[in-house]
Amino acid sequence: MAISMADIQKLRKMTGAGMMDCKNALNEAEGDFDKAIEIIRKKGQAFAAKREDRDASEGCVLAATSSDFAAMVAVNCETDFVAMNGDFVGMTKAILDAALANKPATIDALKEIKVGDRTVAELVTDRMGVTGEKMELNVYEQVTAPSVIAYIHPGNKLAAIVGFNKANVDEQVAKDVAMQIAAMNPVALLPEEVSEEVKERELSIAREKAKEAGKPENLLDKIAEGALNKFYKDFTLLQQEFIKNPKQTVAQYLAANDKELTVTAFKRFTLNAE
Repeated sequence: MAISMADIQKLRKMTGAGMMDCKNALNEAEGDFDKAIEIIRKKGQAFAAKREDRDASEGCVLAATSSDFAAMVAVNCETDFVAMNGDFVGMTKAILDAALANKPATIDALKEIKVGDRTVAELVTDRMGVTGEKMELNVYEQVTAPSVIAYIHPGNKLAAIVGFNKANVDEQVAKDVAMQIAAMNPVALLPEEVSEEVKERELSIAREKAKEAGKPENLLDKIAEGALNKFYKDFTLLQQEFIKNPKQTVAQYLAANDKELTVTAFKRFTLNAE
């Protein structure tokens, strides 16, 4: 049967697939739109299987808040060209909206949430069929707190979400802290929250550096402890120098605005090499 341009455009609008893919699917389905949609979706599944071993290091990172809940998602793809495509960014936003609406506990639970008639996992697979690139919902983070904020760095490659212990935190203060996290990449709120694995790694590195510099064996542990304290100052959020005023720590900046204000949790993710 003859497939009209209007039918091809209609299917393209429904699926986001390319014109030739829509034409071929409609021909194969003999004009049946439901069958044509299924053909395009199966094509996406086939692409997913073929692309499993490909590197998907580009992508889109988005974050947002809803009341006392903040969420962040990252969907990876193969090229920056696809990462900047409006449909790809739109899909990532739809996934983020699903997370905000449903507040899933894990990334696996998020993948099973329905967006329209498709699960989040199926949305990603379908988009693979449209672009021909490997895609993956790679990151889902969440924070719940009396007050939350989300920050997305221009370019959609880096985002942060932050929770505070009090409601109605001044918007500029909250934004300053979120931007601090984005820029300075802290590993924990306070030294006591740094994992033992990270502590041992930093102590080991410091000992090796001191040994290579010819420092006496009996001073290596003391030197390593000093280096670990500097690490805490550089990489625990509340002890970091505040980027807008290095004479203050982040904790001091918060206290200057509200003596009882502190950060309860934060998450940060970037696609950029660091």
